[in-house]
Amino acid sequence: MSISARLAPHQRVFAAFAIYSFALGNLFPRLPDIKRAMAIEEGALGLALIGISTGTLIALTLAAPVIARLGHRNALFALLPLMSLCFAIAVHATGPLALYFLLIPAGLTMGAIEIIVNVEADRVEAALGRRVMNRAHAFWSFGFFAAGLFGAAMAQIGMTPAVHMALVLPITFAAVHLLLGDFQPALKRDTETADTGPAIARPTKAIMVLVGVSLSAMLLEGASIDWSAIYMRSVFDALPFLGGLAVATSALSQAITRYHADKIVDRFAPDRVAQVMQAAMAIGAIVVFLAPSALIALLGFALLGMGTAVIFPLAMSAAAQRSDRSAALNVAALAQFSFVIFLLGPPLLGFIAEHAGLRWTFGAGLPLIIISFMLSGALGSKPPQH
Repeated sequence: MSISARLAPHQRVFAAFAIYSFALGNLFPRLPDIKRAMAIEEGALGLALIGISTGTLIALTLAAPVIARLGHRNALFALLPLMSLCFAIAVHATGPLALYFLLIPAGLTMGAIEIIVNVEADRVEAALGRRVMNRAHAFWSFGFFAAGLFGAAMAQIGMTPAVHMALVLPITFAAVHLLLGDFQPALKRDTETADTGPAIARPTKAIMVLVGVSLSAMLLEGASIDWSAIYMRSVFDALPFLGGLAVATSALSQAITRYHADKIVDRFAPDRVAQVMQAAMAIGAIVVFLAPSALIALLGFALLGMGTAVIFPLAMSAAAQRSDRSAALNVAALAQFSFVIFLLGPPLLGFIAEHAGLRWTFGAGLPLIIISFMLSGALGSKPPQH
């Protein structure tokens, strides 16, 4: 019996999240080497990274009908290795403009995969009658943790980003066939409809408040992904392995928090959980900002990973539970407008790093955490009802 045949449907969904994040996450421990090879500053690198967000936003907006025609199984089997291939090609770029355009196809595949795995997690959750979404995202973080360690090791032994990313392709291909070989799409929810609504969902005032709640978490999660390895190697002249370890540390603490989050949210009020997470995020940002050594900075990244783990899922739940209009429309509005933070975050943080120093990449998030903390009451003051 194959490995995939031994897995339950929800476990195959977890595997899809982990493969997706592993294929994606290997890029980020190598950003210091890519930056050095191009001889560019943080601002130019940040602008180049918009290519990923550009492609992802296009796919999130337009890819659903194409995915529906292909089917989730066929799309996953094609898109996961294709994403690895796109990243392997992108790292051959010789300048930031070329990197931007080469990252757009990678972003397109990412956006399509993002739709598939989240829809599958939602459908499996409905079929099981219990929460699995946070655990699914925990496996995304576990995959990113594995990518951080693998990328750190490849950087430490001096393997070039091009060879490293080429090596990720057969690993991804093998993982898809070993772990997803028996994958079958879950049955649609009874509430699903063929009407997907407008391509761009208009946010209400209440949804914009939820965007504000998730603002700091999304920006600092992006900062940890994009800039932690560069921060470690530039601020502390750390070994390449420590740069990659910063990415892995944030991902691991995020994964552990997400894995246990469903039980925590069931027991305590969402706004209280969010406030504790925001406090952890604030302490993490301060520790990274003031860290006197690389090891202390790693502690800060662990706190940032924990703090950013569940705030956006809580905001998504709050949006879905609103009764002013359909849950699908509110969720789409929150997802699309929150994603703009990822689109604007990399260049903004890159220019801050270039002109004020890499420590300010994380210190600049503190005012946003305060805003998110003040708005967290919008998540609800009672534990969710089943």
